[in-house]
Formats: sequence, structure tokens, C-alpha cells
Amino acid sequence: MSAASCLLTEDQFLCSICLDVFTDPVSTPCGHNFCKTCITEHWNINVPCQCPNCKKVFYTKPELQVNTFISEMAAQFRQSAQQKTSSSSSEQQAAKPGEVPCDVCTGTKLKALKSCLVCLASYCETHLEPHLTMAGLKRHQLIDPVENLEGRMCTKHDKLLELFCKTDQMCVCMLCTVLDHKTHDVVPLKEEYEGKKAELGKTEAETQQMIQKRRLKIQEIKRSVELSKEDADREIAGGVHVFSALKESVERSQAELIDTIKEKQRETEKQAEGFIKELEQEISELKKRSSEVEQLSRSEDHLHLLQRLPSLNAAPPTKDWTEVSVRPPSYEGTVRRAVNQLEETLRKQMKKLLEAELKGVQQYAVDVTLDPDTAHPYLILSDDGKQVHDSDVKKNLPGNQERFDTCPNVLAKQCFSSGRFYYEVQVKGKTDWDLGVARESINRKGLIPLSPQKGYWMILLRNENEYEAAAGPAVRLSLKSQPEKVGVFVDYEEGLVSFYDVDAAALIYSFTGCYFTEKLYPLFCPSLNYGGRNSAPLIISPVNYTE
Repeated sequence: MSAASCLLTEDQFLCSICLDVFTDPVSTPCGHNFCKTCITEHWNINVPCQCPNCKKVFYTKPELQVNTFISEMAAQFRQSAQQKTSSSSSEQQAAKPGEVPCDVCTGTKLKALKSCLVCLASYCETHLEPHLTMAGLKRHQLIDPVENLEGRMCTKHDKLLELFCKTDQMCVCMLCTVLDHKTHDVVPLKEEYEGKKAELGKTEAETQQMIQKRRLKIQEIKRSVELSKEDADREIAGGVHVFSALKESVERSQAELIDTIKEKQRETEKQAEGFIKELEQEISELKKRSSEVEQLSRSEDHLHLLQRLPSLNAAPPTKDWTEVSVRPPSYEGTVRRAVNQLEETLRKQMKKLLEAELKGVQQYAVDVTLDPDTAHPYLILSDDGKQVHDSDVKKNLPGNQERFDTCPNVLAKQCFSSGRFYYEVQVKGKTDWDLGVARESINRKGLIPLSPQKGYWMILLRNENEYEAAAGPAVRLSLKSQPEKVGVFVDYEEGLVSFYDVDAAALIYSFTGCYFTEKLYPLFCPSLNYGGRNSAPLIISPVNYTE
């Protein structure tokens, strides 16, 4: 019997239903062999009875008897397989906690090498061999070992989940497609898997791209922090240098003031000492004369007195001290002159700082051009969009929502909603003008009150020399000179709008603590022509960086 079993191949001892070695093998009338339990259950479910292998139909259920010959051969094969398994199990590793065990192993469960989606079982290397060698089992789908293979069965029909319903986005079995999902869009699980895997690949690529972008953003932010620290260190060093110089200047001015006052006091004391010395000298001479007079007055010698008296009548030379006095020195204006000198030093230092500040903001210069769709009908714009003036003549233009209809204003085409920007405008020769920035939602119709509350951050010139900041209420500005070119700087996040006299490198005015939530547009108002008195244009000038 043993020799006979060696002549048979391994797949001849396996039931094609359970894919295991025959248990109580029976033969159908068509000559195929199955486990008695497997074929009986199969025919209980499938009516009429049909051979699973050749598909022959038996309209009367055959009466099956155990084939003792095949049963003995299967027992021999099972024993041989168990011996082979036990001999090779020592070379294979037992399944550790967390690893998938072989479902066929008895006793020590070896680590599974693959799981079969058809058999719904996991196999170690030995028990996997039939799936690798037998023609019928080679068609089974093997995957890396996984637990809970029962989860791959349809809970409703106890069939393998091998299809995917795209309508309901769920895995289904074959019976589901003819019952609950009959009219749905159903595709093989592999097809949906490949599609989803491709999508996952795309998602993974997009995710990696997003990760890379964020890594680059982290580098950018870190670099920004480094640059910010460098700027901060530079500002601190510059500030320390300036204040050290100012401190030295104050201390020097204070020392000079004290020396000046002390010198005046020393001169006063020296003068007083001279007067005192001279007075003491005269006192000494007068005391000497008094002594002589006293002695002569006590003389009883008539001749001696008369002879000496003529020489005493001439008094010693003395000064008239009536108008002589020592007056304390006047210190009026001494401290003021020292402070004025210090103020001049501070003014020079402030000019240097403003020049550096202006140079700093000029690096944010942007190209600005005028938007004709917003210009009041009285305004004339140059072809390049860099100049604007009032003509006193109203043009026939479309009354669109963006256009100013009462105030002679025009906006720039460019808008800004973050960061910093700077531009310069020539105002030379004008008697009236308005300059600044405005938010996108400003009212452009009718008379417009200028103030930050209404969305305007502006400075104005009226009547040739009256400057104001439209701060709501207006703030009168006292300028040492009339600007011919005005620089406008905005720091959106900082909430800052500053105006500079470019030629004088002087700060005209700053709006601080502003809160911007909309786009900001540069705004230009050349004001009315006034019969030619204010005909000069506002000119957007290229920035010539301050040296």
C-alpha cells in the first residue's frame, strides 16, 4: 500500500471542495471523489445536484458510500504528510505573539507564510506547498499572512467578498450582486483595488508634495526668524550706538555747563578777592594816619603840632567805594544754550536715523500705475498711468461702481493685502493735494469724509502751506520745509502708514496701530485746478534710493 501511495501525486488525495486530505472519501457516479461531508453539504445548498468538478447534473440525489480503498490511501498520505511536517517543523519558527499562526498545524503552531483568500486559511511553509505545486490550488489567491480571514466573508451569505459595489461603496459577494445589489455598478475586487491603489499612489505623491512644501515652509520660516534676529541684533547695536552717543553728548554738555558756571563763579570770587585786598590796603593806610593823628592830638608842644599838622591835612589816596559792588554772575540762558546745543546734536542724530529709516523702507518700492476706471471725470491721466491732474472739464465717462463721482480721486490698479510696500509721488508746484491709501470697500460716491474710520489713511495740503493728517479729527502738521516729493510706506501686518519728505529725509506723519482686514489701494487726489493755480500734476516717480 505504501508503495502504491508513492505512485500517486499529492493532489489526488485532496478534496476539491475543502482542499484538504480526504476524510471519509466517496465517489460520485461520474467518477470524482470528495469528502462525504463536503459533497453532502454542497448538494444540500445547490439543487439539483451537480458535480463540482465536471458539472454533471444528477436529478436524483445519488446514494454515496465511503470508498474504502481511497480512504486507506488518504490515511497513508496523511500519515506521511504529518511525518514530513513534524520533521520540518523543527527547522521552522513557531508563531510568536502578534504573528499569524498556521491554521493546519497541530500541536505547536508554526508561523504562517501566506494566507489563502479562497481557503480562508493561513499556512506555514510545509502546509503551503500544495498551493504552490497542485494545479487546482495554484489558482488560489495568496497574500501575506493576515488574521481574521472570516472578515473576508459576506456575513449575510457566507460567501467570499470578491466584488465591489461602486454604488454603495462596499465589498460584496456573488449572491449580493443578484439580490441586494442587482442593479448596482459592481466590479471585481481586483479592479477596484487597482483603481484605489492608483488613487492612493496619487494621494501619497500629493501628500509627499505637501510634506515637502511644508518642510520648505519650515525652512523659510526658520530663515525668516534668522533674518529677523539679524535685523533685531543690527537694530539693537545701532540703537545702543545712538543712545551711547546721546548719553555721551548729554554727559559732555552737562560737564561743559558745570564748568561754565564754575568758571563764572571763580571769576566772581577773584574779583571779590581783588576788591577785598584793595580795601584792606586802604584800611591799613587809614589806620596808620589815624595813629599819627591821635599821637599829634595828645602833644603839648605847640610848635610841634603846628609844624606837623599841614602834612596830616592831605588824606592818603583812596577809592570811592560807593558804587563798587560784587554782583553774582548771571546764569540766565546758560542752561538753555546748553540744551539748545544738545537739541542740535539730537536733531543731527535724528536726521541720520531718518535717512537710514527712509533707505530701509525704500527697499519695499513697488510699481504703481493709475486705474482709469476709478478716476473722477474731471481728471486727466497720462498714457503711462503715472501722472494725474484736474482739468476743470467733465468728461463723459461710464458711471461704473468703481468710479469716484464727486471727489477728484483716482486709485491705483495695484492692491495689497499683506507685507510692506512703498511708492513716491512728486507734488512739486501744487497748492492742494491728498495722498495715502484706502481700503477696497470705501464709498466712492458723493462727498467723502476722510478718516481711518471711513477707510482712508491720508495727508493733505491746503492753501499752499497748510498740511494736515486726516486722522479724524484732523491733525495740523508743522513742517520745516514744503515737500516736493512724498514717500508713502505701508506695513500691513504692523498696521503702519508713514509719509516722508523724500528730499529732506524727514518723517511727515505716521498712522500707527491700524487694523487692516481688506485690500489696500494707493489713492491720489490732485485736487481742483482752481483756474490754473493748482494745475501741476501728481507724478508717481521712480524711487531713487537715498544714499
